[in-house]
Amino acid sequence: MIKRSLKQISEMASAINDITTFADIMIEGVTIDTRKIQAGNLFVPFKGEHADGHQYVEEAIKKGAAASLWQKDVPNPPQGLPILIVEDCLVALQEMARKYRKELSVKVVGITGSNGKTTTKDMTTSLLSTQYKVQKTEGNYNNHLGLPLTVLGLREDTEIAVLEMGMSGRGEIAFLTKLACPDAVVITNIGESHLLDLGSREGIAEAKLEILQGLREGGLAVLHGDEPLLMERIFKYKGNINIQTFGRNVTNDLYPMDITQIEQGNSFKINASETVFELPVLGTHNILNALAAMLIAHYFSIPYEKMNAGLANIKLTNMRMELVEGKQGEKIINDAYNASPTSMMAAIELVSNLQGYKRKILVLGDMLELGPKEEQYHLQIGTGLNREKIDYLFTYGELGGHIAKGASQVLGTDRVFSFKDKTELIEQLKRYVDETTLILVKASRGMRLEEIVQTLQKK
Repeated sequence: MIKRSLKQISEMASAINDITTFADIMIEGVTIDTRKIQAGNLFVPFKGEHADGHQYVEEAIKKGAAASLWQKDVPNPPQGLPILIVEDCLVALQEMARKYRKELSVKVVGITGSNGKTTTKDMTTSLLSTQYKVQKTEGNYNNHLGLPLTVLGLREDTEIAVLEMGMSGRGEIAFLTKLACPDAVVITNIGESHLLDLGSREGIAEAKLEILQGLREGGLAVLHGDEPLLMERIFKYKGNINIQTFGRNVTNDLYPMDITQIEQGNSFKINASETVFELPVLGTHNILNALAAMLIAHYFSIPYEKMNAGLANIKLTNMRMELVEGKQGEKIINDAYNASPTSMMAAIELVSNLQGYKRKILVLGDMLELGPKEEQYHLQIGTGLNREKIDYLFTYGELGGHIAKGASQVLGTDRVFSFKDKTELIEQLKRYVDETTLILVKASRGMRLEEIVQTLQKK
């Protein structure tokens, strides 16, 4: 994490007050949460809709913070304390991160995409960690606030940082990539997330390609080569970059072969090596995420033949294809962190093809931010189900009802249940569950379907 004197921090944050008295105080790390303060931290307060972090500045310093920022337009800064007054706390935080990044010798990998960016981040980190000191974005710290905090949390001896970059609209990825200055970037795919804000998949593709704006001269861009919206645009790109592609098609630089399902994952080969790889992550779609990670690792001089060690130690962020057991012995795939039509269809395909279960149940909720065609997207999920491979469907939420409507045409009304009350859904679901059951739980994050998983697991 950043370790600098308050004088240096003052210069990085463009503070406008005189801090001569406190100039030699050492800062170690940055926090925006008084509950997570560690000794020596710089506290950064923000004015929110319901609370103003400035009212906690004195408390933060009592808890061990070495100093605090203070936004100029907030009255009555505390006297006699190590306070840096800045024009805007968020801008100051971002500028500190930008300057700290430039002072580090760390290599940076930037990852974005509609689906799979967090999983790809985790896989890339695991592969690179076989040879380097690596840090990655933790949790969902992937936006205009989270990414600067991640950068400021990098240790001076970190060799490679794997940074996830999220967005909801135009210009956001451009801002993040210019702050991070990546040496290599990945675009996992173009899906339907953020259609509400960007209007079309073409708009999403253009927004994701903003990540190239911060890529260093001659850096590597790893792209999903089966996605024409990416490939059409990348060939018009005039910057000096290297391009490598991954995908199912043999036209890609890296593609999978001989895919075989194994316990809790898949084995596969690639066109670039004779090695048989074992990926302990559910879903064949995750092989593509692994291919993107493998291209990055190979770029940093890790031979393909040595990558199995990295794949074996992957630690995925919670609620992403997480296989857990319920109290009645049922197996539950907790994929409740996020959802789009593309990722939901991939998860349903996985469940449909898994062997060894007498009963398969889908618990699906609303997919959010899909724009004016949201009802149609949900209906298509339902009509796309295979009655021979899925036994029951439970839906939750207003839009989930459209999944149920479509599924009723395929499964029949006696195998489809739609709810707007989560407790009622859980009570009905329990009647269909035993040790022979496999359940998929998936929806957008705002639906909080992990509550269903937690209830099924309670002893």
